[in-house]
Amino acid sequence: MSLSISVFGLGYVGSVTAACLAHQGYRVVGVDVSRQKVETLGGGRSPIVEAQMQELVSEGCRAGRLTATTDAGAAVRETDISFVAVGTPSLRSGKLDLSHIERVASEIGTALRHKLGGHTVVLRSTMLPGSTEGVAIPALEAASGRRAGPDFSVCYNPEFLREGSAVADFLDPPCTVLGGREPTHLAALREVYRGTPGSMFETGIAVAEMVKYACNAFHAVKVGFANEIGTLCKNLGVDTEAVTRIFTSDTRLNISPAYLAPGYAFGGSCLPKDLRALIHCARERDLKLPLLESILPSNLDHIERSVDAVLATRAKKVAVLGLSFKAGTDDLRESPQVELIKRLIGEGCQVRVWDPHVSLGLIAGSNREYIEGVIPHIGSLVSTDLEQVVREAEVVIIGTKSVDSQQLARCLSPQHRVIDLVNLESSRRPGSAARYEGICW
Repeated sequence: MSLSISVFGLGYVGSVTAACLAHQGYRVVGVDVSRQKVETLGGGRSPIVEAQMQELVSEGCRAGRLTATTDAGAAVRETDISFVAVGTPSLRSGKLDLSHIERVASEIGTALRHKLGGHTVVLRSTMLPGSTEGVAIPALEAASGRRAGPDFSVCYNPEFLREGSAVADFLDPPCTVLGGREPTHLAALREVYRGTPGSMFETGIAVAEMVKYACNAFHAVKVGFANEIGTLCKNLGVDTEAVTRIFTSDTRLNISPAYLAPGYAFGGSCLPKDLRALIHCARERDLKLPLLESILPSNLDHIERSVDAVLATRAKKVAVLGLSFKAGTDDLRESPQVELIKRLIGEGCQVRVWDPHVSLGLIAGSNREYIEGVIPHIGSLVSTDLEQVVREAEVVIIGTKSVDSQQLARCLSPQHRVIDLVNLESSRRPGSAARYEGICW
């Protein structure tokens, strides 16, 4: 293979990256300020304890494909691509310490000042969105006297390596994410991962940075969720393993993309009630389950974000399309749209409501009791005439996916502000007829 690669940082991610790339046939130079790490890797020994690493390091060194140095300048001059995998530890405040990124970027930039031809710098360290553009690229440009884009490429390539299975994760990843300012900047990185199994995504740098955080946060939520459910099961004398086995067998709703698209708050007769019951049950047994306890407050905060979005327009005439808690039902119990309407009325807004599935004259039982208790005058706000409801409004809130986007588009004018709470598919979103914004996208 013609490409040669330098890997800056011989900690966990960097050493695995270097060993695996050498195993795949690339000539790889590991770079670190620690002479001990450099001597360890250069001597054919793995700097970390990890399955398969010793074999890969020994193999790479014997074949002459894997070497190590403390000389950053030489490593850049002798390679086509530099992967950066240095640490980004937490400060006491929780803020990321990006000093290692800045230092390495400056070292690479200094080498680029004197290097003929192009070079690709690939950040692998976990960093918040904006870090590559705000820290790494300025340091590279300042030290090199050259510009990212025309003179050298900068990419972000998050790692998804688990300790204990890192080599297997690198060689057979669930997905590979390549982030760059322009598709042309990804050419060398694309070549490195050519033939890699799993899905391949090419995207912007900020998206690539954020994907890593989304994954890690969700993993943390899953661990915390499983542990809190298990804690409650054990306390109640319920077989935790049986519950887990049945729960994880559902790949349509539970272990799936279902409910993972950003949209509006949840409601209805099940989720809020059942969460409250679990939390009350835990408190009766003096159990602290902070993750489960935080879900309902988080949901209420999301409703407040929708209220804030409407109030920020300074408009008073508001149309709410959708009253039930989700499309295809007339269930108004704990509907977030009902809570939104209640809040807007309290702020002095004039609200009109349209929902094709809700007929207040037919609502009965606990559904009617809820409406009469929460917002008894809702009947005077509801209309079945979409055109009239929209025409009289300044702000149109899309709160149901049942809305006919073509019919809605015909009702809208350029003066309307449209706030989409339910994340309509892009093909169904209002076009240039109105100013459109999503609530969390």
